[in-house]
Amino acid sequence: MSINVEDYFARETFQKMKSFADQQETPFVVIDTQMISQAYDDLRAGFEFAKVYYAVKANPAVEIIDLLHEKGSSFDIASIYELDKVLGRGVNPANISYGNTIKKSKDIRYFYDKGVRLYATDSEADLRNIAKAAPGSKVYVRILTEGSTTADWPLSRKFGCQTDMAMDLLILARDLGLVPYGVSFHVGSQQRDISVWDAAIAKVKVIFERLKEEDGIELKLINMGGGFPANYITRTNSLETYAEEIIRFLKEDFGDDLPEIILEPGRSLIANAGILVSEVVLVARKSRTAVERWVYTDVGKFSGLIETMDESIKFPIWTEKKGEVEEVVIAGPTCDSADIMYENYKYGLPLNLAIGDRLYWLSTGAYTTSYSAVEFNGFPPLKAFYV
Repeated sequence: MSINVEDYFARETFQKMKSFADQQETPFVVIDTQMISQAYDDLRAGFEFAKVYYAVKANPAVEIIDLLHEKGSSFDIASIYELDKVLGRGVNPANISYGNTIKKSKDIRYFYDKGVRLYATDSEADLRNIAKAAPGSKVYVRILTEGSTTADWPLSRKFGCQTDMAMDLLILARDLGLVPYGVSFHVGSQQRDISVWDAAIAKVKVIFERLKEEDGIELKLINMGGGFPANYITRTNSLETYAEEIIRFLKEDFGDDLPEIILEPGRSLIANAGILVSEVVLVARKSRTAVERWVYTDVGKFSGLIETMDESIKFPIWTEKKGEVEEVVIAGPTCDSADIMYENYKYGLPLNLAIGDRLYWLSTGAYTTSYSAVEFNGFPPLKAFYV
């Protein structure tokens, strides 16, 4: 493979990041905060009417939280630990959503006591917990959507419920003294098929209309989740195209009088801003006649690259070495046979790649530090630098 770095970074930005990276000991990720700031501005420009709730799980660094807080972002929170971190940076609880549908009753109460009043749900048991622990709060119900075959990192049936159950839950929310506020969905992370949003919005429209006509419940909110793309090996449409099409879908169903719209971006805001830098630990062949080399690096699935599981996310990999390339298997350093990033998808790396050379994994700002193991095989968590 041959990666053109300028397809991913402006030349000056890459040189700045590489100059900094060359002074650090691998492995680590270096993230350019100006690129995150620009990505946020681009998203707001594309969806002028929407509120942005940054999905903290994508990268919970205080540098990112502070940057987005200063730019006016709200925050999608999944646990009391994320909540404490965000509140500790001065975020108003009115700008926080408890977006995890799987939560303990005591954690709901913790959020409520801290001032959070917006909660996701997708089951009766969770809804009743919210009614007891966070009385009077606003709730939105997450529905199941299609799109698992067209997203690089699809979401399973772990989250969401069918349309009929969603309506039942919103009616029950009213009866329990909660505010039935809206509907949410997530079409899958790194979703390539924009038409999936069309089908999801159509489901939401049915829920809005039926609840208003049959039960007198007027919903106010559509939470469209994330799914917007980052720039990996397989290219996607531009964010502008996503925005134009999704807005068209919304207006086809809701006209110009749109409900409140929430977006929960994670990957699309920060992935492109990161470069993970690793060192080649070993280059080996498995037999005298093997036609491919195994390249072992000092990062792997357990140190930030878990999204290579099933080779779902294909990161662009760049090296300073040039010349003839050969197909390789790329694996991590741990004593676990699952720690192989790419074996079926054939990456090509230069034949003169050697022990001690560096590999630069582009578009790695999201879901690397937050997925890194604490101490598997004794390796420390992935270091991160923000420039």
